[in-house]
Amino acid sequence: MKLFKAALASLAMLISGATVAAPLAAAQGSTVVVIDQARIMRDSAGGKDIITKVNGIETTMQNELKPTADSLATEGQALEAKTANMTMEAISADAALRAEVEAYARKAQDFNRKRQIASAELQATERKAWSDFFTAMQPVLQEVVAEKGADIMLDRSDAVWAGSAVDATDLVISKMNAKLPTVNVVRQKLPTQPQQQ
Repeated sequence: MKLFKAALASLAMLISGATVAAPLAAAQGSTVVVIDQARIMRDSAGGKDIITKVNGIETTMQNELKPTADSLATEGQALEAKTANMTMEAISADAALRAEVEAYARKAQDFNRKRQIASAELQATERKAWSDFFTAMQPVLQEVVAEKGADIMLDRSDAVWAGSAVDATDLVISKMNAKLPTVNVVRQKLPTQPQQQ
C-alpha cells in the first residue's frame, strides 16, 4: 500500500511539474520536439545491426565456453556419484578422492572466472557499440532540432504526454538510416591479469 501511495505521489509531482513547465515553455515561445530513443535504438538500421552483431558475439562466447561447461558437468556428476554416501570426513580421509575433488573445485573456479570475464567483455562490447551509435546520433539530433526550429528536445520517456505533431522519432530514424546503416561492433577484450599464486 505504501508503494502504491508513493507511486501516486510521484505521478502527481510529474503531472504538476509538466503543468508548470508547459505554460512556461509556451510563455517563452519555445518549440519542443520529442524523440523516442528506445525506438530509435530498436528500429533504426544501425540499432538493428548492433543488436544482431552483439547477439552473434554472445553466441560465439557461449560456444567457446560450452566444451568446458559440458566437461565440468560430466566430471561433477561422476564425482557426485562417487561421493553420494560419503561424509566430508570420509572424503578428506581418502587422499586420492580429496585430490580429485580439489582439482575439480579449481577447474570450476577457473571456469567461473572465465565466464565472468566473458560477461564483462560482452557488456563492454555492447557499451562501446551503443556509445559509437549515440556519438553518430548527436549531429543528427542537432540537424533535426534546426530543421524543426526547436528550442528543446525531450525523450518521450521524460514527457507525461506528447502529441504526434511534436514527435520527430521517424525523422531521426530516417536520417540515422542514411548516416549509419551499419555499426562496426568489435568484441572488447579485458586486460588479462596474472593469477596470484
